[in-house]
Amino acid sequence: MRVDSIGGLMDIRHSSNRTEALGAMPAKHANGKLANGAGGPRLFMAIAGNIGTGKTTLTKMLARKYGWQPHFEVVDTNPYLADFYDNMARWSFPIQIFFLNSRFKAHKKIIDGNNSSIQDRTIYEDAHIFARNLFESGKMEERDYRTYLDLYDEMCKHLSPPDLLIYLRKSVPRLKENIRMRVVDRDYENKIPDQYLYDLNRYYDEFAGNYKYGKVLVIDTDDYDFVRRPQDFEAIGRRIFEVLDQQEMFLPGF
Repeated sequence: MRVDSIGGLMDIRHSSNRTEALGAMPAKHANGKLANGAGGPRLFMAIAGNIGTGKTTLTKMLARKYGWQPHFEVVDTNPYLADFYDNMARWSFPIQIFFLNSRFKAHKKIIDGNNSSIQDRTIYEDAHIFARNLFESGKMEERDYRTYLDLYDEMCKHLSPPDLLIYLRKSVPRLKENIRMRVVDRDYENKIPDQYLYDLNRYYDEFAGNYKYGKVLVIDTDDYDFVRRPQDFEAIGRRIFEVLDQQEMFLPGF
């Protein structure tokens, strides 16, 4: 069954068309930045990427170095995650609703707060990548997908997008290496099929290529080791700095 348009998010089932809509999102302030409670500007950064790209680690490192408030993906307290990897079709809808809700609350906290912030994975990835992948692979029913996207579109009406989206791209073999390194804490990730990771990478590339609601920085991270090699971390910092507006206002430490 094909669904051409659901709740503002285009569901594409053939390669000749591409996703154009990100849901209804309001415009930012006139200067392109979020305003803090004192009337000054602040920065909203977000890191996007597949499972095992190093998003959480990079979020922690950037937040610590530049004084940004970090906002992390809810994983350890997610009551559906282990069950989901056992049976994706059974748990696809509740887990996506859980993530949608938690990321909406984090996003609202960022835009309503007074601090420059960095978020580990965005609400937009939930809809454009994870929910879409589950639906198109037959692991989420159409009625659930419609309900999910209707809620997503309504939530997006109350959000402003990040000033910069940083997409960490990594090949599946390297993703699997990283996943194996943390398997002590997340044994359920051993069950992730290779094809699932390949599909997510494909959707991520399409998402980043069509992202129109702010700046996007794509970083191929196969050859980066920003944990063990300080020069790699500094190189990422420089790349972020180079694409920001009003650089001296936000990041004098770069």
